[in-house]
Amino acid sequence: MINAALCGCWTKADAMKIIESSYEIMSFTPDLEKLIELAGRVCYKSEERITEGSHVPFINRMHDSKHESVLEHGAITVRFITDRGISHEMVRHRISSFSQESTRYCNYGKADEITVIDPRVAFPDMTDRQYQLWLYAMQEAEAKYMQLLDAGTAPQFARSVLPNSLKTELVWTANPREWLHVFRLRASSKAHPQIRELMVPLLADFKTRWPAIFGGLMT
Repeated sequence: MINAALCGCWTKADAMKIIESSYEIMSFTPDLEKLIELAGRVCYKSEERITEGSHVPFINRMHDSKHESVLEHGAITVRFITDRGISHEMVRHRISSFSQESTRYCNYGKADEITVIDPRVAFPDMTDRQYQLWLYAMQEAEAKYMQLLDAGTAPQFARSVLPNSLKTELVWTANPREWLHVFRLRASSKAHPQIRELMVPLLADFKTRWPAIFGGLMT
């Protein structure tokens, strides 16, 4: 329950679920870096130079010469669990394909609770009072959403009171060149802390899987 001194006469039980952001790499083109080399060598008709491991220096040369269009071959799909505010930053990227949980069609009243993303991982300096105020705002939003549903309001209208912190699931597919662009913006120290919470470890994962493509990026 929330501190009574912060809440006045508010007495609603705490039904809300609080979770952390997360990601899962769902799918990717097999032998992605080798495919990029094969496709790129068509430009130079040098396919006969392909050997075990030759994709590494080839992709490095593509980076150096800014011939990154060859990195558009293949795709990587990632499933994110984040809040609605951060998802709005994600879906601004092009060229990408997105499928996102819909607050218009999802009725959170069926579970008698909403789910929100815990901000404390991204904002470790948050004070207890700041967190309590945030928590109170989330529970108030949940209460009003449920009351609207109880009054016969359709979910597509009741969603208007849901907060930016509402949990959403987003499946994002993009080619390697676009992921490079995403990481340059969203893993940067200038990016929003909550998107960095996802993108910094995701970039580390990408570097392990595809070092020739992503290994040179810094955060």
